[in-house]
Amino acid sequence: MNTPNSRPTIRLKTDRAPGHPWVWSAQVIKPDDRLPPGSVVDIVQSKGGFVGRGFWNGHARVALRVLTTSPDEAIDDAWIAARIARAVDMRRTMLRLDEHSDAWRVVHSEGDGLSGLVVDRYANHLVVEYFAAGMWRFRETIHAELLRHFPGSSLYWFAEQHVQRQESFDVRSGDAPDAVEVHEHGLRFHAAPGLGHKTGFFADQRDNRRRFAELARGKRVLDLCCNAGGFAVHAMAAGAREAIGVDADAAILEVARANAALNNVQATFEQGDVFEWLRAAVARGETYDAVVLDPPKLTRDRNQVVAALKKYFAMNRTALDVVAPGGILLTCSCTGLVSEGDFVEMIRRVSLNAGREIQILQSAGAGADHPVSSTVPEGRYLKAVFCRVD
Repeated sequence: MNTPNSRPTIRLKTDRAPGHPWVWSAQVIKPDDRLPPGSVVDIVQSKGGFVGRGFWNGHARVALRVLTTSPDEAIDDAWIAARIARAVDMRRTMLRLDEHSDAWRVVHSEGDGLSGLVVDRYANHLVVEYFAAGMWRFRETIHAELLRHFPGSSLYWFAEQHVQRQESFDVRSGDAPDAVEVHEHGLRFHAAPGLGHKTGFFADQRDNRRRFAELARGKRVLDLCCNAGGFAVHAMAAGAREAIGVDADAAILEVARANAALNNVQATFEQGDVFEWLRAAVARGETYDAVVLDPPKLTRDRNQVVAALKKYFAMNRTALDVVAPGGILLTCSCTGLVSEGDFVEMIRRVSLNAGREIQILQSAGAGADHPVSSTVPEGRYLKAVFCRVD
């Protein structure tokens, strides 16, 4: 790593502070010397005033990731270790997550001041995802510190191919661990660490699953885009009368069935396109007292946000036709580029189009183990809006 005496400097095109840890390539003056992707650099204003210190990557659209604004703070192994320790301590001491689950987010990138690093815990397995070349350069320290806090755990690390191309670094992932049993609010679930986001278990919805289950007691439940059946299983365990889960992925539905069996609850899971399934249910005159709609991310492209909102509208409008009068609708979006305001506006338009009153009971997000930096509002990627439908 760069030492304080050799640390290069990157100059911004303006004297205004960025106000965000990401600085785009168009906002900087490219240095004459080529710096390796992920180099630690000092960031200064156009007139030379100190702005911060962070990772530089001349190959990426996000050219700078600001990690500190203190001129006295070095970005080194000790700094990385201290940030990881802070993240773990918050989750164990303040949030007391170990009392509720052994599946939780350990490090949430900018939310924990570690831009470009995400770590998830699944029982005694840790899955490390890299989004920045700078964090990848600190991988030995990161892995050592994680094992210090979670002794005896296995580590699996990876970066998605599009990230490796954008950031110009190569990740050699080892063998993924076997599927593991995790626990959440007294229930048991299967997770398969090392399969990227397709772990079969999404810890960010932990609190929303429990809240939905409380509202669904004694009710007929429909879990759309159910993935591994977390909402359906929680609902049945809490006393729902009936639960049906629908997903297009046949393989994940086998995991959902296994999760239901693991918890000794009866739930039905059916494969199908959500739109087709809903249209058939409407034709049969089917209605449900509590419906959850939790589709996968619809886009990573800012130019496709309007198209994504149109699809959310179509899905929610179709789902509304099977919500019984006075029923509950939990509608979710994990598309970070779709703001909460735009998502709620979509719900308003669905209400008007359907001619049905929708009361928003609660607008939630990911659990507290997914903290959001006040300077990075887009870090609040998950929207979970609990509604009552007349």
